[in-house]
Amino acid sequence: MPHFHFRACDAAGQVQDGRIEAADVDQVLEQLQQWKMVPVDVREDVEPYNPLKSILYRLQARKPGINELILFSRQMYSLLHAGVPVIQSLSRLRDSTVNVRFRDVLSDIIGALDSGNDVAASFSRHADIFSPLYLSMLRVGELTGRTDEAFLNMYEYLDRDKVTIDRIKAAMRYPSFVIIAIIIAVGVLTVMVIPAFAKVFAGAKLELPWPTKLILALSEFAAAYWWQVAAAMAAAFIAMRRWISTEAGGYWWDRTKLGIPKVGDILMRASLARATRAFAITLGAGVPITQAINAVAFASDNAYLIGKIVAMRTGIERGDSLLRSAENTGIFTPVILQMIAVGEETGRVDVMMRDVADFYDREVEYDIANLSAVIEPILTVVIGAMVLVLALGVFLPMWDLTQMARQR
Repeated sequence: MPHFHFRACDAAGQVQDGRIEAADVDQVLEQLQQWKMVPVDVREDVEPYNPLKSILYRLQARKPGINELILFSRQMYSLLHAGVPVIQSLSRLRDSTVNVRFRDVLSDIIGALDSGNDVAASFSRHADIFSPLYLSMLRVGELTGRTDEAFLNMYEYLDRDKVTIDRIKAAMRYPSFVIIAIIIAVGVLTVMVIPAFAKVFAGAKLELPWPTKLILALSEFAAAYWWQVAAAMAAAFIAMRRWISTEAGGYWWDRTKLGIPKVGDILMRASLARATRAFAITLGAGVPITQAINAVAFASDNAYLIGKIVAMRTGIERGDSLLRSAENTGIFTPVILQMIAVGEETGRVDVMMRDVADFYDREVEYDIANLSAVIEPILTVVIGAMVLVLALGVFLPMWDLTQMARQR
């Protein structure tokens, strides 16, 4: 934040000079008023450009993650529930946060609130950090006079979302480690071990079996063209990342991920759990159903599912029931559709959607617990096949060498 030099008169009539850190001049004047001082002159300190300071700032100015948003939401609820005004609550959290970028974001929100903007409008200035669901909850909470409960709902939602994400990461940690270890082992064997055996086999002038020929060919290719292969893989990776960042590429990638056996089912249910829980929260807060669907669509974090959920809103706008719109998407099971029908008939869609989210969470938890039991046999077969090829490629020629030595 910028620094300001001020000159002001204190309660005794003495002129005082000082420096203060603030978001803008209005915040400086507010602070001087709290100190019972009458401002005479306030000027912003203009510092010369410092490249090193700019680089350090950029390194520290990372986007706040889900852990910081969870802590922020919980602390905001606690302060507001205790009766602390919104601006003072934000000021306290701004002064205590370590993340430089988040501190600047909170300062900007405080400045917007000081200028007369409402809470939702002030937070919407940073839509890259606060999701449409977050902003919708704040808007409803402000209209109903329950802003503290809006932060509490978002805390509970983000906290449960983090638990699901952590479970998926934990389930994929072991398979990822094994795959990386396999790649490293194959690379070492291909580049370092196999060439040593190749010299022995060449001197013996043996008719090599096909596993050995395959391994030697791969080894020679890797030794001769390794940097071209590395460059091609890096270029393909960068091109893939850029294409996925486009709308069409992101849609294809998100749909492809959902088609992966077992893993796709977990991703689908986890995304639907997030979306249905967000839907329950927004409906319970009094958001109209079409606005609620529009707000929670992006909670799924999957372009393919976002399109399906937005299609539900289109169906409701043209007069279809929630059940009919959900059926047309093709992403909900008959059990879930039955639960939606019951909720619509009883007028408790928010309660039933919360039950649907709980159902999906239990399914995700069960699938994650059994994911390793499915992946481990597959990895065992892959590792066994690779070891078999390497063993045949190395030991068959050595067996032939042994036979030749005995004949001599």
